[in-house]
Order: sequence, then C-alpha cells, then structure tokens
Amino acid sequence: MAAHDDDDPFEEQRERVDDAILRLFREYGLSHRFEYGVALAASVFARLLDLLPTIMLGVAIDAILLGTTGFSLFLVPDAWLPTSPDGQFALSATIIAGAFVFGTAFHWLRNWGWNASAQHITHDVRVDTYERMQRLGLEFFSDKQTGELMSILSNDVNQLERFLNDGLNSASRLLVMMFGVAGVLLYLNWQLALVALLPAPLIAGFTYAFIRIIRPKYKTMRATVGALNSRLENNLGGIQVIKSSNTERYEDDRVDDASYEYYDANWDAIWTRIKFFPTLQLISGLGFVFTFVVGGYWVFVGPPGPLYGTLTIGTFVVFITLSQQIIWPMAQFGQIINMYQRADASSARIFGLMDETGMLEQDVDAPDLAIEEGRVEYDDVTFGYDEEPIVEDIDFVVEPGDTCALVGPTGAGKSTVLKLLLRMYDVDEGAIRIDGQDLREVSLRSVRQSIGYVSQDTFLFYGTVRENIAYGTFTADDEEIVEAAKAAEAHEFITDLPAGYETMVGERGVKLSGGQRQRISIARAILKDPDVLVLDEATSDVDTETEMLIQRSLDELTEERTTFAIAHRLSTIKDAETILVLEDGRIVERGRHEKLLENGGLYAHLWGVQAGEIDELPEEFIERAARRTARTEAGDD
Repeated sequence: MAAHDDDDPFEEQRERVDDAILRLFREYGLSHRFEYGVALAASVFARLLDLLPTIMLGVAIDAILLGTTGFSLFLVPDAWLPTSPDGQFALSATIIAGAFVFGTAFHWLRNWGWNASAQHITHDVRVDTYERMQRLGLEFFSDKQTGELMSILSNDVNQLERFLNDGLNSASRLLVMMFGVAGVLLYLNWQLALVALLPAPLIAGFTYAFIRIIRPKYKTMRATVGALNSRLENNLGGIQVIKSSNTERYEDDRVDDASYEYYDANWDAIWTRIKFFPTLQLISGLGFVFTFVVGGYWVFVGPPGPLYGTLTIGTFVVFITLSQQIIWPMAQFGQIINMYQRADASSARIFGLMDETGMLEQDVDAPDLAIEEGRVEYDDVTFGYDEEPIVEDIDFVVEPGDTCALVGPTGAGKSTVLKLLLRMYDVDEGAIRIDGQDLREVSLRSVRQSIGYVSQDTFLFYGTVRENIAYGTFTADDEEIVEAAKAAEAHEFITDLPAGYETMVGERGVKLSGGQRQRISIARAILKDPDVLVLDEATSDVDTETEMLIQRSLDELTEERTTFAIAHRLSTIKDAETILVLEDGRIVERGRHEKLLENGGLYAHLWGVQAGEIDELPEEFIERAARRTARTEAGDD
C-alpha cells in the first residue's frame, strides 16, 4: 500500500512554507555570494572556452584546408592575423590549445565555487535546523519520532546539497551552452540555427508537464522515508526487547511494510522519471537528425525550400558538432528539474520545522533566576497537552531546605508536575515561583541551571564515563568528578571498568547496567551542585543494598537544599517534610508519613500494597486501581 501525503508528520508545517527554494537563497545564499559569483563567472568562461575549439575547427576547414573563405576571427581585425597558411594553422592550433588550458582553470574554479557554496549552505541549514528544533517545547516531540526528525536533518539536507552542487552546476552549464551555442549558430547561419532549435519549445512544454506530475510524488516520498527511518530507529533502539520477546519475525514484517511503502512511493516517482527522460532525449535527437538532413542537403544540393544563401562545409561541421553539444544539455534539463523538485520538497520540510512555533516564550532581556533561600510555590497550576488537563489545581508550597515527595498511581501526573518546575512545559493556568520569582519572567537558561534533575529514564551520551558525569558542568576537574562519583556510590564500580573513568559507555550507555547508568546520572546532578534538586524515581534501577548506599548520599545532598522526589517505593520518602498524594492529576492528600497513614486514604492503601497487606485493602481501592490500569494500558494516561 502506498503512503499518502497525509502521512507526512510535517505536512502542517510544510504547507505554511511559500517559495522554499527562494527563501533558501535569500536567507542562506546571500551570505555566500562570493562563492556563487566565482562559480557563475567561471561557468560562463569555462563553457565559452569549450565552444572555441569547435569554432576554430570550422574556420580552419574553410579557410586553411579548403580555401573557400578568407581567414578571419570574430572581433579580431584582419590586419592582426597571419596571411600564410602555415601561420594561420599555427595560430589556430595555439588558440585551441589555449582554450583547453584556460578552460581547465575555469572548470576548477567552477567546481570550487559550487562545492564550497553548497557545503557552507547545507552546514548552516543543518545547524540552524537543529538549534531551532532543540529549543522547541516537549509538546512538539510528543508526537514526533526520532527517525522522522533525523530524516529532515540528514536526508532532506542532503537533497539540498545535491541540488546546490550538482543541480546548479548543471543548470549553469545548460544555460551557458544553450545560449552560447544558440548565439554561435545564429551568428554563423540564422536559418539553419532555427532548424536546430526547433525542439526547444517542445522540450519546455514537456518539462512543465513533468513538474506538475512529479511534485506531489516527491512529497509523498519524503513522508515515507521519514516513516521508514522512524521504524528502523525504534527497532534498533529496542533490539533487546525484540530479542527477549522473540519478535524478530514480527519486526521483520513491520520493517518490510514500512520499506515497501517507501519503495512504492519511490518507484512511482522513478516510473515517471524513466518515461520522461528517454522521451526528452528522443525529442532532442530528432532535432539533431533534422539539422543533419537539412544542413547536409544544403551543402551538397543547395538551400532547401524557403532557405537561401550558402552553407560552407566548415560551417556545416560546426553546426553538427555544436548541435550534438546542445542536445545533451537540453536532455539534462529534466534531470535538473528533477533535482529542483526534490530540493523544493525537502526545503519546505526544513523551513516548516524551522517555523514551528512550539518554543517556550521568553523575553530576551529577562533577568536570571536568583535563588537565595529556595522557597518553591505552585499557585493553582493547571496544565494539559491539548484541551484535556493532565494536572489541575496544583497548589502547595515547599519551604527552603525541605523535601517534598510526590506519590500516587501510575499516570497520576507526578512527573508532569516536576517537569513544569524545569519549564519543560509552561503552565496553562496559575504560576510557579521560586523565591517569589515567576519562572516565566526569568531566563530559561538560569532556571535549568539552578535545578538538578535525575530522571527515572537515565540517558547517557556516547562517550566516556568521565564525560557523562561532567556533562553540563564542563569546567569540573578530575577531583570534583571523582568526589561526585563517590557521593553517588559509583566510584567503586567505575574503577573496576576496563579503562576506569575513560571507559566508553556505548550508545545510550548500553555497556552499563541500569543501576550503573542511574548512579552516573546521580553523580552528574551532584557535580552540578544545584539550588533545587528533582529526583524522579532516582533509584528505580538499583538493588535494595545499592539504594541504601545512594539514599545515604542523597540525604547528605538534600540536607540544605530544596528537594523534590518521586518514588514508587514509599520507604525512600517516608521522612520527607511534605508528601503530596496525586490521583488523576489532582492532589488528593498531603502531609507527613505518619499523618497520612492515620488518615487511611490512598497513601495508606499504597503503603499497604508495598507492605504486602493486600488482603486488608478495601474493595473500592482495588476496583479503582483496575480502572486506572485499564486507562494506562489503553494509552489514556
């Protein structure tokens, strides 16, 4: 089944872009106009010099070999030219040799100019696209797959490079050759020149029809390649799950389906191209044959039909040779249009992503967050991705140096509440303040610099253990890195690794266990020494003994700073000054551990589950838990 244009996850962004190629040159090409100027000038001179040997051949045949005309050169006074055949032949040979030598130099400049400009522009586009994408809010990434984004940064940018280099290079050659050859032919014999150029209008009309047909096919193809990349990226990232679930054949089928959709869309475009290009070449070839027949008849018999005048053998040779040279550029015109259409579709996706409005609003002159005490206030906060709120009426205060724990069933909104503190999202209603400063009124950089975050989904970058601990605190020295690792109970296992702190962790830290990755992530937060600390299931991937050791270090780390903690194992947060119990995005209970147990509410029931007192739980709690689980499994979390 072929993919349709509606499958493009960036269709909405792409449809907002007008004149994508024109915008590309306006925003990026102008800054590299020197390279373009060199490329264009060199293209003109190189192609004109390419014509010179053929022109001199015609002059030599008529004036030197046959003697039917006098030896003369365009724009050169006859008094400057030699009168003897030997001198004329030597001058002709010298001009032909010079054309090849200087033509080679201009061809080198032409290639340098096109390649340099293409590489600079695609580098700028790729970096700008990434920078823009990286600053989008998390809402944007919630419905986009990594492979789709990679398709823009890689495949689409590469399409631009091919057009900016090969496409523009070929276009300049085509235009210079067509106008240069046409000018020479018209100068030599305007009547036969019109015969040679008869296919041009037909080629132009044929190419216009091709553009109309191929454009939607390329848009569909760009969508399917993004879907295929996403499928491959997901499967490679989840290879361990695939193997442990014995689902290789199932994933083979899914990749086969995604690949076939790309194949189907790509073949649709290819089928259009392979019908177009041979037809274009046939039209050009018929023009050459017609020129040969008319010109040959003119030389041996006389001017046919309404034509008049004399056609020398030398001029006929020049016509045949140059007609052959003009046929290939005319046939290549379709290839250039093909590259242009691909680049236009890719440019629209790139600029559509650049124009995405999902960035968090912030004043460029906003002051930095200044934390003196660390008092955090949620003031009637409500937030949702769409119209449906995820968390609603969240209202609480955490005093400086206190620990606030968030507990509740899966999908209750605990992580979302803390992501709002980091301004991963902006609140829809209400406000979040630290020491009285609304987080929306201070610089985003200072907010995240002041808050340390340890997620339950630990991510390590490809690199060494040392680099991953120091990530975000790049000026830290070796001693500070080691101390942070010791505080996170990571130093001992790190020193046992093959290269210690210089051990490569592999992509996403695949060479380390989950607990080891989590301790490195904790060491990263400790090294940052933040004013506010957020622990989102920070010890979920470690065993009980390691958790005890890490918890001891975290107790020291949190002693004098405001801390937020999410934990399913309630024993790790029972000493928190404030415990907030969330259910369905709302705070349903709050207080200390002992008080919440006495209340006999949701917290007490969750504690009973972990204590193994399942038989003593009320039936209402079990039924609500079953409903929550059903919603979560249905993707309604």
